[in-house]
Amino acid sequence: MATLADKLSEQAPAKVRKISWAAIAWFGILLIAAYFPILVKLVNQWATDDDVSHGFFVPVVAGYIAWTRREALLRIEWKPAWWGIGLLVWAAAQAYFGMLGAELFLQRSAFLMSLLGLLLVLGGTGLIRELLFPLLLLPFMIPMPAVIYNQITFPLQLFASAVAEKSLEVLNVPVVRDGNILELASQKLSVAEACSGIRSLLSLSFLSLVYAYFFDRKVWMRWVLLISTIPIAILANSARVTLTGLFSEIDASLAQGFFHEAEGWVIFVAALIMMVVVHLIINFVYRRVHKESSPPKEQSLA
Repeated sequence: MATLADKLSEQAPAKVRKISWAAIAWFGILLIAAYFPILVKLVNQWATDDDVSHGFFVPVVAGYIAWTRREALLRIEWKPAWWGIGLLVWAAAQAYFGMLGAELFLQRSAFLMSLLGLLLVLGGTGLIRELLFPLLLLPFMIPMPAVIYNQITFPLQLFASAVAEKSLEVLNVPVVRDGNILELASQKLSVAEACSGIRSLLSLSFLSLVYAYFFDRKVWMRWVLLISTIPIAILANSARVTLTGLFSEIDASLAQGFFHEAEGWVIFVAALIMMVVVHLIINFVYRRVHKESSPPKEQSLA
């Protein structure tokens, strides 16, 4: 038989915990101060490298998503996980050795590791679970290591130039390809790293997760859309290289300068639309399959 105290505890609303914003602000300032030289170089790369210019939006979007979950954060039980201190020590050592070896990725990833350790110390694993999605977005603000970057961009350059060669031949445009260089009747076009599609791939991957978070409640949809951005970005970039070659035969100035940059934005918007269409198609198929698999409702004779 349940006691009166048990019944009252079941009926009582969930306890809302007051967050010590002063403590969070203090530790946040200390974290930024400790990694300030590393963060300054990171922000400078966002401003000068178009491939990672989306980095400005990543912490803003992640912070906004965390803010929308503030009610859930107030209701969880904050239990400090002191093993987070070990993570902080590891991150500090990683940042130190990264600075000694001039390895930017180690330095920048150490900042994210320190942030994770700090959250563990403040609120424990429960806090991490509530902030898991915005935390998973933060790595998008860090440029990938040069070794991995070079291994990805060159195959993308070759693929885009090969697709452009075949497409131009179908359009009766004379073209000869030598690696990532397209030789047209009027000029030679080089598919450089900036035209490899890695920029749109990184930006589109980040946007796919954010889009799925706000417009679809199914968690698995985020990862499906993330995977779908790979072929979408590659095909969109191949179309851009093809159009550049086609327009350059009309006017060589169309293959460079403002028009070339504007063409990139148009193709990127087209890739976003393709991602939305893929989302709609997957949801349509999902609803049809779910509807067919669900048992029919019994009709009342009354």
